[in-house]
Amino acid sequence: MFNKVILIGNLTRDVELRYLPSGQALAKCGIATNRRYKDASGMQKDETMFIDFTVWGRSAEVANQYLHKGSRVLLEGRLTLEQWTDQSGQKRSRHSITVENLKMLDRKGENEAPAQGGYTEPAPGGQTPQPSYQAPQKQQPAQELPSIDIDEDDIPF
Repeated sequence: MFNKVILIGNLTRDVELRYLPSGQALAKCGIATNRRYKDASGMQKDETMFIDFTVWGRSAEVANQYLHKGSRVLLEGRLTLEQWTDQSGQKRSRHSITVENLKMLDRKGENEAPAQGGYTEPAPGGQTPQPSYQAPQKQQPAQELPSIDIDEDDIPF
């Protein structure tokens, strides 16, 4: 039997990282993928799928550190069936992806988390706070080197 899933999409929420009592990292998140097609009448339609996934080990820690809602990722893994009994005693189940390989597709600096800065909320009273970053001062132009009058006969080679 062959059980392989490959998905490209955007994260639907921030990664939730937990550690098992054994110390192994476990991250859970969701991905949204879409498919564009034409129906029988020729109208273009979009179909969006929302799929939960689980990442284990060091990959889970990396996902938690670098990914956030809206990040574009490629997931390779296998389809798994999760089964549990809810609080009312009813048996429940759902399919999810157990990720074996995760690839971040955002370019560096693209789609960064909002906490990375850029916007500073105005202080009460309408005054905007001064940024703590100071732009580097312009350097003085290098002094001009004196010209040297050398005759070609003075060069030893």
